[in-house]
Amino acid sequence: MLRKSLEDDREPQLYREIFPFSDIPRVVWDFQPVKIHVPNEIYLTDTTFRDGQQARDPLTVEQIVTLYEKLHRLGGEKGIIRASEFFVYSKKDRMAVEQCIALEYDYPRVTGWVRASKEDLQLVKEMKISETGILTSISDYHILYKFNSTRSSVLEKHLSICEEALKSGVSIRCHLEDLTRADFHGSVVPFAQKLMKLEEKYHLPVILRLCDTLGLGVPFSEAALPRSIPKLVHGLRSIGVPSDRLEFHAHNDFHKGVVNATVAWLYGCTYVNTTLLSVGERAGNVPLEAMVIEYVQLRGSNDGMNLSVLTEIADYYEKTGFNIPSYYPILGKNFAVTRAGIHADGLLKDPQVYLPFDTEKILGIPPSITISPSSGLAGIAYWINSRFRLKGEDRISKHDPRVAEIQKWVSNKYAENEATRISDIEMEDQIRRYFPELFRH
Repeated sequence: MLRKSLEDDREPQLYREIFPFSDIPRVVWDFQPVKIHVPNEIYLTDTTFRDGQQARDPLTVEQIVTLYEKLHRLGGEKGIIRASEFFVYSKKDRMAVEQCIALEYDYPRVTGWVRASKEDLQLVKEMKISETGILTSISDYHILYKFNSTRSSVLEKHLSICEEALKSGVSIRCHLEDLTRADFHGSVVPFAQKLMKLEEKYHLPVILRLCDTLGLGVPFSEAALPRSIPKLVHGLRSIGVPSDRLEFHAHNDFHKGVVNATVAWLYGCTYVNTTLLSVGERAGNVPLEAMVIEYVQLRGSNDGMNLSVLTEIADYYEKTGFNIPSYYPILGKNFAVTRAGIHADGLLKDPQVYLPFDTEKILGIPPSITISPSSGLAGIAYWINSRFRLKGEDRISKHDPRVAEIQKWVSNKYAENEATRISDIEMEDQIRRYFPELFRH
């Protein structure tokens, strides 16, 4: 049993000096840094089919299975994308789980997600899912205002459901909800210690998912608890929780999702939880595609991941009716596009002048430019070849007379002050007029 501590007898710990609610949250500093500790292995996990479905039109079973297959291909033979999390409540959810399990991929593992209730857990048991996430709210905000209860009562209930899962042979991933507003020493530590004892008792993995539910975490080692992600990870490691039992899950409310996830890796988390294209509740989750790039930068290798699948995923999302903003990092249409005239000139001379890496080789996205008054014949030919991904003998030459006709149209548009810039749609109209075969192809 969790011991009845003084915390149950006094005012709840709401950190009003940090979270005044009537104003923007504060960062409090204790200027006591902790050391970086990068695990020997780091991995990604995915919650596109759970958290990611809470912020968009629901995916169909076919769409879920297709995206799951793409996650498998993206993760490569080493299974860098280790697990994928699914709802199990609706008939559609369960059909998707069954079809994904039937593919018999080692990775990503198909895992469930339930609230801390016996009724929810029964769904996981019936589906014979080997691992499930369990929502274990940890902050006094949730304990007091959501459950209207005490710490010991709520955490005991969480522990009883966790133990019931382990008794049934189901590994668990405990979602420490609202961790970045929780009393670390008064609630988090005793709860984590109890969970580790359950792992010892049942010899099944118990992973702690560190949930920055409101995106309040900060990446600064010198910041104070509970907001410092380095201190949260370090603190759990210091009480004996191994790195491979720690997973970080964040939201992006304050634009810190990616940096906090990277820092979690650096200070000892083995797993970082993500969604495709950052789609998730409120401001979204940590984007999987961003953490794939972070992984390669940190490890110096893609470890067998097939990064070109990211572009396939983006294309597939748009086919489902989901609009990816053109300025979205990595997978937005403008990622490898330059608009400034001087940038376009550099790109035409050598792509590496204005690109961070070979986007065509790695992502399957050729560099491109927008059309300006100074684009000239070479710029227009480059735009066509890039837009339609023409290679070798199929490439359009700047000497093609049809290119000259389009260049005249561009010059006239700007000369007549009809445009501040020419849109891709306008350019495509001209290509359709002079190069209709490209659209037939």
